[in-house]
Amino acid sequence: YMVGVGRADITGPAADVNMMGYANPNQISGGLHMRQYSRAFLVQQGGTRRYRGMYNAGNVCISGTHTHSAPAGFLQDVLFQITSMGYVDETLHAMVEGIVEVSLYNTTSLAPGLIMMNKGELLDTNINRSPLAYVNNPTHEKARYKYDVDKQMTLLKFVDQHGNGIGMINWFPVHCTSMNNTNTLISGDNKGGKKHFYDLIHFTFTNVPDRLGRSWHKIFHHLAGYAELLFEEAMHPGSLPGGGRFVAAFAQSNEGDVSPNTRGPHCTDTGLPCGNVESTCDGKVQNCIASGPGKDMFESTKIIGTNQFNKAMELYDSAQVFLSGPVVPVHQYIDMTNPDGSGSTHSATTCKPAMGFSFAAGTTDGPGAFDFKQGDKSGNGFWKVVRNFLHAPSQELKDCHAPKPILLATGEGMNYPYPWQPEVVDTQLFRIGQFLISAVPGEFTTMAGRRLAGAVKQVFSAAEPDVEFESVVAGLSNTYSDYIATFEEYHVQRYEGASTIYGPQTLSAYIQQYKRLAHNITKGSMLRPSGEAHDMKSKLMSFVLPVIFDTTPFGYSIGDVIVDANDSYTQVGGDTVSVQFYSGNPRNSPTFNMTFLEVQREVDGRWEVVLTDGCWDTKFIWGRSSFMGNVRGISEATIEWDISPTTPPGNYQIHHYGHYKTAFTHKIHPYHGRSRIFQVG
Repeated sequence: YMVGVGRADITGPAADVNMMGYANPNQISGGLHMRQYSRAFLVQQGGTRRYRGMYNAGNVCISGTHTHSAPAGFLQDVLFQITSMGYVDETLHAMVEGIVEVSLYNTTSLAPGLIMMNKGELLDTNINRSPLAYVNNPTHEKARYKYDVDKQMTLLKFVDQHGNGIGMINWFPVHCTSMNNTNTLISGDNKGGKKHFYDLIHFTFTNVPDRLGRSWHKIFHHLAGYAELLFEEAMHPGSLPGGGRFVAAFAQSNEGDVSPNTRGPHCTDTGLPCGNVESTCDGKVQNCIASGPGKDMFESTKIIGTNQFNKAMELYDSAQVFLSGPVVPVHQYIDMTNPDGSGSTHSATTCKPAMGFSFAAGTTDGPGAFDFKQGDKSGNGFWKVVRNFLHAPSQELKDCHAPKPILLATGEGMNYPYPWQPEVVDTQLFRIGQFLISAVPGEFTTMAGRRLAGAVKQVFSAAEPDVEFESVVAGLSNTYSDYIATFEEYHVQRYEGASTIYGPQTLSAYIQQYKRLAHNITKGSMLRPSGEAHDMKSKLMSFVLPVIFDTTPFGYSIGDVIVDANDSYTQVGGDTVSVQFYSGNPRNSPTFNMTFLEVQREVDGRWEVVLTDGCWDTKFIWGRSSFMGNVRGISEATIEWDISPTTPPGNYQIHHYGHYKTAFTHKIHPYHGRSRIFQVG
């Protein structure tokens, strides 16, 4: 194959913007835990490089890891913009810039290479958060599986023509909800942090003898959490997260009912297990929260991330099955309210979009508000009155979605100021030799994903019985249409079923469609258009206020230190350095390819950057210290560095970078703050 890999920064606004995922209006971005990156893999079967017309909707898949700690406002539909106060151009702009840059990079890096596949079981990393819905699936079907979530990680290893590693992508289902809905720092969650370790480690593996590489691998297997800084100092000073040549992606799969909070849900007031069907404590969902495995969300994120990292290392190093055969993409927009063109899926039909009452209850990873509960099949009289004020669902819609009681009839009359949920979605299937990727526009539950992947594999196996195909689901791809539960799970009406927006036959329609895509590849069958995706960019509305200006108290300048570092710290007990600066609003800064902080170490009389705001051990925390009506002037940035046990002794400094806006000219200027020199030892 011809292969290319690339990476680019897509970090959005680190202040004033609601975060996407939990739909919590109080979860407003206020700093950085880890940067966000786009990672791209380009595969071409032979041939030469070409650029013009190379990328299109048919052969490009944009798939999200689904972190719940990133800026919102990039989706077009109203339902996904309510808590974000509409569309946020800064969020989408950062994504577009990064995706364009990474596409150009992996195009220019395109060169002959090989792809290997591997898979293996990963335990202690995910649990089912709606087990009673899963149990409702047929007994004979459940008997085929050992667990009620998928425990298999599937990995592709990319090497150049000389056998040097250039990239890796794996699929493993687990929600990125280790960071809970109280977090306000942008974070890649449990699929974000370990990417940096992997990028860095394999960058150096390609530059050292095999024997030395293997010995270092043993160290990293046990010290994955510290691998970044350790390898940086020992093997390749100056290589930072997002900067290595090796590109590692930890992709999402059928995680719809899968949680990383492995201790499961408990009542926060009593410590007792929650009510099973409704996930309530004393009749309310707010105190029924899943947690673990760590003592807090940061430790839990690290543990779940490290588990995935270690398994990926193992699979990468032992991968031996080479992919061979054609590279074929197929894509079709489809109207999910009319998936086969005649309005029916066999004798059943899908529905116009609608959300059930249990949707508003949230999940045990992030409970909702008010008195909504999971498992609700009847609805609440008060909220039905509120619903009817917005739009009362027709009897036809209620019959179609039964037994779901409809809270929001998003696809029927709710088109102001533009549609609330999509009706036309992307469906896409890739074949790379014997490897099949079903790129799906939503969150498939465990069993739903198993059925879809199995159906696609069956089509290919029937066409080529001598080939051993591997079939994976790439979740949250190209657009977002909420959840896809099985018919049986839908009837339990947990959160996932209530959020299956096209009715109880949604999964059947998707399976029918992806089999159609598979037949298109195996038989060359025709695909006629089945809808057109809407582009509402010109209609999108935003109510996020702009930055007016930045200022400081009299006698101070932006970038001045408010609280400085101490003279010395120890790495043995895990000290934390904390320095506070007067700052500008982070939204003034072009977050693309920059850093708000640096940790620098003195080496032979020179200052070298050892950590940035993309590193696990640092945090950039921003907030306001004064309000003057809508003019929000004085703000402060706190930079924290958790010193790891492997930190080399020596002299260090904390640097803070940013931009501020002047009051009268509204021009944006860069600024720089610096702490005192302190010693670690």
